[in-house]
Amino acid sequence: MKSLNKRFKSSLLLYNIVLYVYFIAIRIAALFNSKAQQWIAGRKNLLQKIQQEFDQTQRIENGKHKKIIWLHAASLGEFEQGRPIMEAIKRQYPDCLLVLTFFSPSGYNIRKNYTVADYVYYLPLDSRRNAQQFIEAIQPDIVVFVKYEFWYYYFEVLHQRNIPIFIISAIFRPQQHFFKWYGSLFRALLQYCEHIFVQNEESLQLLQKIGIHKVSIAGDTRLDRVFDHSESISTIPIIEAFKGNHVLWVAGSTWPKDEEILADFLHKSESIHRSPSAVRRLIIAPHEIGEKHLQQIENLFKDKSIRYSSCDEQTDFQDVQVLIIDNIGLLSGIYIYGEYVYIGGGFGAGIHNTMEAAVFGRPIFFGPNYRKFQEAIDLIEVGAAYPIEGVEDFILKVAKLEQNKTLYKNAAEASRQYVLRNKGGSEVILKKLDIYLTK
Repeated sequence: MKSLNKRFKSSLLLYNIVLYVYFIAIRIAALFNSKAQQWIAGRKNLLQKIQQEFDQTQRIENGKHKKIIWLHAASLGEFEQGRPIMEAIKRQYPDCLLVLTFFSPSGYNIRKNYTVADYVYYLPLDSRRNAQQFIEAIQPDIVVFVKYEFWYYYFEVLHQRNIPIFIISAIFRPQQHFFKWYGSLFRALLQYCEHIFVQNEESLQLLQKIGIHKVSIAGDTRLDRVFDHSESISTIPIIEAFKGNHVLWVAGSTWPKDEEILADFLHKSESIHRSPSAVRRLIIAPHEIGEKHLQQIENLFKDKSIRYSSCDEQTDFQDVQVLIIDNIGLLSGIYIYGEYVYIGGGFGAGIHNTMEAAVFGRPIFFGPNYRKFQEAIDLIEVGAAYPIEGVEDFILKVAKLEQNKTLYKNAAEASRQYVLRNKGGSEVILKKLDIYLTK
């Protein structure tokens, strides 16, 4: 027992050192990086702001206390996983107060005006003092953390106050610190959770092996969101005009390496296959839409590209091959127009959201760094998605689909069916949350 306690204290000391180093690194990065600057600026006097803005009197109506639900998402992707839960809670409990927090600027900046939430904040950096002040200010009745966020002091304070913690859309792997000899600190956080909803069987079994039994498989809640969204898609006239009668590729959330691959793909594949079917048009929706990045994309395609903001329904696209989406929020409604989809991020830290494309039944391509994403693994297994190592591999795999209509049709159908077969996780989670929201 003494050795376990000593190991826990050592883990906590290391955790605090890592947090301190991270904070110092962010401050240094803020000297030249805009995201780091936003991270720092967004947390300046944040606790005082929350204490002033969050009005506890709002939770009392006709002598009754409204429920306060706090949902935390690291960034935009996790927000999309939490979104169907938040919206379902608000539909069923319209009088509740919903607090949404983000860790990263990319999530906060885009969703800070999300109307379903009553309050949207950055999450103050994890420390005992910050956790105590934040939780004292909002006094949540239940807390939902999405996917990967495990902050020791927040979990500890919530546990001490008997506030139930739920994790949704989680994925666990053997190499994570929860399952290592030095992972006692993080295993304790799992013990603090009232219930953990995981995406797959492997995660369930891993948790059970270390004594965590309040676990259920609920899949990825984004499937519910993308399905609902796909049922209410509006037409986009500019996209329709650009597509015309051409084969259209839609590349979503791309990074520079993705864009280089796509430019090389268009050039080489059309040099090899000089036929009408090889004349493709491409829509690129980059992950970052800063002016510098947009200019880099334009340089790749030279005079063959045009920005969406420069177009209207009368634009002549005859000599244009690439349409660059230079705004946020349009991408999910564009996938329906493409015959093929490329998802960015696979040559970097990891791919972005494949579900927004899969719901429309499209073959999907992405780079090699996809293994942390269960849905990508599943889509590959059912023949709906194709990982690529480089441009030559890309050309060969696309050629097989273009030359075999049955293979293309099967890939597209497998993509759509994956979403239909696996949606419904939000309902599983809400049944559990209802028990606590009706107390």
